[in-house]
Amino acid sequence: ECAGSTAEANTDPDDPVQQGADHLVSDLKFPAVLVAVEDVDGAPRHYTAGLGDVETQAEVPVDGLVRIGSNSKAFTAVVVLQLVGEGKVDLDAPIEAYLPGLVRGEGIDGNDITVRQLLQHTSGLADYDGLLLTGDFSSLRDTYFSPRELLDAALAEGSQFPPGDRWDYSNTNYILAGLLIEKVTGRPLNEEITRRIIDRIGLRNTYLPDVGEQGIRGCHPRGYHADSTDGPMYDATELDPSFGWAAGQVIATPSDLNRFFLALFGGELLEPAQLEEMRTTIEAPGMWPGAQYGLGLFTTPLSCGGIAWGHGGDIMGYHTRGGVSDDGRAVTVAVTVLPGAIHGEETVEQAYMDVLDLVDAALCD
Repeated sequence: ECAGSTAEANTDPDDPVQQGADHLVSDLKFPAVLVAVEDVDGAPRHYTAGLGDVETQAEVPVDGLVRIGSNSKAFTAVVVLQLVGEGKVDLDAPIEAYLPGLVRGEGIDGNDITVRQLLQHTSGLADYDGLLLTGDFSSLRDTYFSPRELLDAALAEGSQFPPGDRWDYSNTNYILAGLLIEKVTGRPLNEEITRRIIDRIGLRNTYLPDVGEQGIRGCHPRGYHADSTDGPMYDATELDPSFGWAAGQVIATPSDLNRFFLALFGGELLEPAQLEEMRTTIEAPGMWPGAQYGLGLFTTPLSCGGIAWGHGGDIMGYHTRGGVSDDGRAVTVAVTVLPGAIHGEETVEQAYMDVLDLVDAALCD
């Protein structure tokens, strides 16, 4: 299934990016690492380490497709901001104006939550993720969740804080953003993201799964999971990604994700006014050091100065980090198990930071 890839991986063991990828496999026990770098001149570089399939010992497919998790939020935010640019959505209007009567719960009123607060994670809505995806994942991997089920689980928790009071990451915000897109356009979310982003900038290896689709199309490394850090690691490649929907179900290659962010910051997807709104950030406490959040974007300080603009994503089987530097270099790093699935309290933070250090090495090399 991996025949036909024309990309070639780096073969220099002394390349600092290769060394970082090798470290993640040998020292941190990630099954596979895939890295795509696009230099300022547009030249691509690819790196792999580890095994694409632990059982068969197959090589890691160069630039293989992976589940990009919450990087999907940047796609959803772009579509909302395109609708803002078209005059169909007002960032500072209440979500009630577009989804009347839907956002209700103890202390929750859609009249008090703006579209901007949803995209910015300042709405005060609970995160359904921690409510539904608890315990044994294998019992949930084949379960289809409708967007309304995800939303209802969060609304039942009541308000976590007054809207606008502080920043707190919640996937629920982007489920509402997806419902907003569908209501305003009258079309399915998948179709709008495909038409407005994927087809527009020519992402040939990026797609949103069909309803009920559990596999990954094309050439891809296997993804793995463990239900406890001392439990066995098992293949989690096939799953129903509906629990991610507008917040996390996109599948792409690392190089396509680079292309998406370069196109976004190159002005190919948004008008300047909307791009400026997207890039207006606030502090994101509880994330990595120096992290800030815009509208569907994280920023990460770089050791060589400046920042990386991107998002990152976590979904069972795949952890992705990356971004675009101010000078136009891009990197995406993907590993094939969530750090928190195999690393306990003593090592998990270092595992997350070592992935970010690899992003830094690629952008500062």
